[in-house]
Amino acid sequence: MNRKEFLQTSLLGAASLAVASSALSLGSCAPKKQMPELKLSFQEGIAPGEGLNAKLDYMEQHGIVGFEPWGGGLAGRVNELQQALNGRNIKVSAICAGFKGFLLAEEADVKAEFDATMRDIIAAAGELGSTGVIMVPAFNHQKPCRPHTMETREFLCAQLHELGEYALKHNTTVILEPLNRGEAFYLRQVADAAAICRDAESKGVKCMGDFWHMQEETSDYAALWAAGPEYLQHVHVASRGRRLMPGEDGEKDNYIDGLRALKEMNYPHYVSFECGTKGDREVTVSAAVELLRQQWEQA
Repeated sequence: MNRKEFLQTSLLGAASLAVASSALSLGSCAPKKQMPELKLSFQEGIAPGEGLNAKLDYMEQHGIVGFEPWGGGLAGRVNELQQALNGRNIKVSAICAGFKGFLLAEEADVKAEFDATMRDIIAAAGELGSTGVIMVPAFNHQKPCRPHTMETREFLCAQLHELGEYALKHNTTVILEPLNRGEAFYLRQVADAAAICRDAESKGVKCMGDFWHMQEETSDYAALWAAGPEYLQHVHVASRGRRLMPGEDGEKDNYIDGLRALKEMNYPHYVSFECGTKGDREVTVSAAVELLRQQWEQA
């Protein structure tokens, strides 16, 4: 290689290196993917304070952005709740049940009572801009109940399809909640709920995870990913020993794996407190909120 060829080769190499360096530099300056926000929600009995407005004031002071009311009598509270939330940075998250009867009832009058009251709650949830109405197909104490068979599952999917389509007309959803075996023989794992959502064939049928009930699961992470962004619409949280405020059961109250799943799927909905407390609510609630935020950062 003569001097001319050497210089040409060197210049080409330098140019290539410059382009590569520029690309790396641009890559390092590119905006990182924004992590989803931890949107905490309280059921109505969580915040300390006398009356709804005092509770909402407390929630605003602690950055709580979701409110989960009870579904019983919800149609008669729509105006009250709309006025109370007007101008606040708090929205209605999910609606917690509140219907009468149950979907898998064998007695026609009990099933009819479920149909009527559930639809009333769904319509009210739509007016409030709620993410959905939480429901359980049947609790252990609700009898007589359809047997746990494939025929029952097919019946459930068909009924949920109708409910889901009705919910979509009201711009909301129905949300299946899996429970532990002590509370419900039917629908105990998030993957089961997600499969039923799929087979119901309605975009108005979703499901949720509850960290208390998810002790039935082998992995919080896998359970929540079993529903994934397509079906996961809500999450409940409580301490993992006595169903108290997160943190009241010490080291048991570790939610990091589940929170990591929510982060990875860019979960846009709420993590809502459904729990009691054995301590001073003014202390235990704020400590639980801080714990969840710390573990979200660690997830």
